[in-house]
Amino acid sequence: MKLFPIISFILMLSFSVNAAEGNWGKTGHRTTAEIAQNHLNKKTSKAIDDLLDGFSLAFTANYADDIKSDPAYRKYGPWHYVNIDPDAKEYTLEEASESGDLVQAINKCKEVLKDRNASKEEKQFYLKMLVHFVGDLHQPFHVGHASDKGGNDVQVRWFNEGSNIHRVWDSEMINFYQMSYTELADNTKAITEQEIKNIQKGKLLDWVYESRGIAEKLYGGVKIGDKLGYEYMYNNMGLVLDQLQKGGLRLAKILNDIYS
Repeated sequence: MKLFPIISFILMLSFSVNAAEGNWGKTGHRTTAEIAQNHLNKKTSKAIDDLLDGFSLAFTANYADDIKSDPAYRKYGPWHYVNIDPDAKEYTLEEASESGDLVQAINKCKEVLKDRNASKEEKQFYLKMLVHFVGDLHQPFHVGHASDKGGNDVQVRWFNEGSNIHRVWDSEMINFYQMSYTELADNTKAITEQEIKNIQKGKLLDWVYESRGIAEKLYGGVKIGDKLGYEYMYNNMGLVLDQLQKGGLRLAKILNDIYS
């Protein structure tokens, strides 16, 4: 029996989480990946099935978080987010993090997946990372302020428990909703083909600026010490679901462009 597939399988199921670099949470990432899977064309679906040896996008969606406990992958930590100065008019590589960021990460993943000379192992790695990073992009606080670690330092109460606004958007609302990732993916807003095209149009930076705009509005709606609960969820859960859906549709667009 070959050990590599077994080790890879165990690693993919790892449950390590770095609170300072939160994400949609496992359910959110799997939801985005499931939505993407449902919008792949046949050629792309076959290519990805071959590359992932039959595993689904949802199964691999949390790989980029799972590997954080391994020091060998620590350098990828900054790839989960991008901090753009609120006064900056646009993102530029000249002012980007030297350690990499979410924009550079997504572009790197796409580059490797398009490279005919890249090995299968390299492509597997960067595909799994891409699935996760496109999800991260649509969690608004991953395009938040560096000064508060994307909302991680904005301490709030979620019902009666201590939390922060980043975590509330990562997982608190989704977990409180108590639906599986397949249920969430199956119950996203019904939209037309033209609406799907509208969501998928634009370039990566257009989507980055969109998330940044949402983050700025969310920052304005909360302050340190706020007690959040039913009302906050009532006002914002629709936006959470919209972002999960956008992430899935845009991930599908990226993958269809690569493999078609």
